[in-house]
Amino acid sequence: MTLETWELLSYIVTVVALPFAIGVFLFEQSKERENEEEATWQQISDAYIDFLEVVLANPDLRLRSQHATPDLSDEQRERMWVIFDMLISLFERAYLLVYDEHMDDKKRRRWHSWEDYMREWSRREDFRARLPELLRGEDPNFAEHIRRLAEEEVRRGPA
Repeated sequence: MTLETWELLSYIVTVVALPFAIGVFLFEQSKERENEEEATWQQISDAYIDFLEVVLANPDLRLRSQHATPDLSDEQRERMWVIFDMLISLFERAYLLVYDEHMDDKKRRRWHSWEDYMREWSRREDFRARLPELLRGEDPNFAEHIRRLAEEEVRRGPA
């Protein structure tokens, strides 16, 4: 091969193959990010299912009701508070891992499901009453967000 042929081939690589390789690299990076986001979403979704199993294991607390459970013993009240602590921790993790002010449609749909869970629990009287204590030491932006949701649910009234 002549020097001119080598130069022509190098131009072809520079003009065609290099941009193509960069495009493939960026596409793969995007897919990898999407897979990581999916894995994160799946982990916190699984954690919520695990949390619901704890709720089911404590039927005497009537945690699926929107109303405060009356006449709890000290032991029942302690279990309820621990369960609420678990829930706030899970909500904060979801907020920190999923929430973003500039979400695309897919992320927004995922986030709205978490926001629905937060709203549902915020309708519960004793959960709302416990929020100031539960949010002590939590991420300030998360605390502000869930307080706002709880206030909206109070204004909205019973479902």
